[in-house]
Amino acid sequence: MSNLVLTPEELIQLTGHRRSDAQCRELQHMRLEFRIRRDGTIAILRTHVEQELGMKESTHKKPKQIEPNWDALNS
Repeated sequence: MSNLVLTPEELIQLTGHRRSDAQCRELQHMRLEFRIRRDGTIAILRTHVEQELGMKESTHKKPKQIEPNWDALNS
């Protein structure tokens, strides 16, 4: 099973910054949701990053499109 949240190294790679204040600004700019832990480190879900950056298909299903029964008009 992969980690639930990004590792500190992955967070640096994603944001291009080492300091948490700069990482927060970059994540906000990227419109990615994250939380600050009590120890000041950033927690961001791996699945959220994958979905937002198009690496993984969203778990939100699109509603099924309903179309009229055109064959019923020919009867």
